[in-house]
Amino acid sequence: MPFAPQIRIPATYLRGGTSKGVFFRLQDLPERCQQPGPARDALLLRVIGSPDPYGKQIDGMGAATSSTSKTVILSRSARPGHDVDYLFGQVAIDSAFVDWSGNCGNLSAAVGPFAIANGLVDATRVPRNGLCTVRIWQANIGKTIVAHVPITNGEVQETGDFELDGVTFPAAEVQLEFMDPADEGEDGGAMFPTGRLVDDLEVPGVGTFKATLINAGIPTIFLNAEDVGYTGTELQGAINGDKQALARFETIRAWGAIKMGLIQSVDEASKRQHTPKLAFVARPRDYTASSGKPVRAADVDLLVRALSMGQLHHAMMGTAAVAIGTAAAVPGTLVNLAAGGGERQAVRFGHPSGTLRVGAEARLVDGQWRVTKALMSRSARVLMEGHIRVPADSF
Repeated sequence: MPFAPQIRIPATYLRGGTSKGVFFRLQDLPERCQQPGPARDALLLRVIGSPDPYGKQIDGMGAATSSTSKTVILSRSARPGHDVDYLFGQVAIDSAFVDWSGNCGNLSAAVGPFAIANGLVDATRVPRNGLCTVRIWQANIGKTIVAHVPITNGEVQETGDFELDGVTFPAAEVQLEFMDPADEGEDGGAMFPTGRLVDDLEVPGVGTFKATLINAGIPTIFLNAEDVGYTGTELQGAINGDKQALARFETIRAWGAIKMGLIQSVDEASKRQHTPKLAFVARPRDYTASSGKPVRAADVDLLVRALSMGQLHHAMMGTAAVAIGTAAAVPGTLVNLAAGGGERQAVRFGHPSGTLRVGAEARLVDGQWRVTKALMSRSARVLMEGHIRVPADSF
C-alpha cells in the first residue's frame, strides 16, 4: 500500500522563560492550517507527538510535561498599535486536544525575539543597539503584552548574565509588561468573577476551602496551603507521585472553574485543562529548591506552588505569576494576606525551583480594584531552527 510522504514546515524551537515550544509563522503553515479548526489542531498534535498513551511524546517535539507540550503561531498584526499577533496552543499529552483558552506567560518572552528575527517587526523599528519595544496582541485572551528585547549590532541578543530560577544557564533579560491583565467585564468586576476577594469554595466529597478566584494573566484559583495539607515548600516529587492528591486537586479545580463561570459542569474540566490554574500559598519559611539552592524565608514575601495540566509545575507559569502579582497588589486576597497584607507594588515569591519577583500596578476606582499592568523579567533563546517534518496525511 502507498504511504504518505513527510512534508517540511519552517519552524523554530525556542525556550521562553521556564518553558519550551515550537514556533511557526502563520504564513508558513499549510494553507488549510492557516485557519482555526481540526486541520490545524491535528497538525500541532502530530508536531508535538500527541496523543501518546505512553505519556512520553517520543515521536514528536514535546517532552511529556506541561512546560514543553506547547506551540505558538505568530503573524504580523493588522491591529493598530501592535506589531505581532500571538496565538498559543497548549497540547495535551495523552489525548487529542489542543487547548486555546489561555496564554503562556513564559513563552511570551520568546515572542518578541522571534518576531524581530523573522521579519514580523518593521525593520525601521529595530535599533542598531539598545532595546526594541515589541507590542504583542495576545489573541487567545485579547490582551496586549509589551516586550523589551535587547538588540546588539542589529540582531536579537540572546546571551547575557540574567539568571532565572528554573533555567540552568544565564541569558539576556527580556522585560515584559502585561497590560490591563485583569479580564474585566462591563461591570468592572470580572477580575474577581464572584465579586469577592475570598470565597468559600464548596467541593462535594472533598470539603470547603477559602479561595481567591481571579482572572488576571490567566484564570487562577488560589488556596491556603495549610487548608489542603501542605506547607508551601513542596517540590514536584511530593505531589506528582501522589495520584490521590492529584485527583483531589483536579476535583477542586473543576469546581472552582464552575464557580468562576468558565464551565457549566465538572465533566467539561477535562476539555479545559489549561485553564483555570490551581495554586496554593503560604507565609515564608526556609526550604531547599529542586536545584539544591537554599531559599530563606527572609528572601521571599510568600510561597506559592501551582499546578499545570494536572501536575505540580517545576517552577512557575508566567501567566500564573501575573495572577500572583495582581492578587498580591489587592489587599485582602489570600495571596496578599500570605505576603503580610497591605498595599504593595511587587512581591518576590518562592516556587519549587527558587524565587521570582513580579510587580503589578493596582488602584481602587469607584470601589473596584483595577490593575493597569503587571511586570516581570524572563529570558529566551533559540534552541533549533529549520523545518519540522510531519506525515502529509496527519492533518
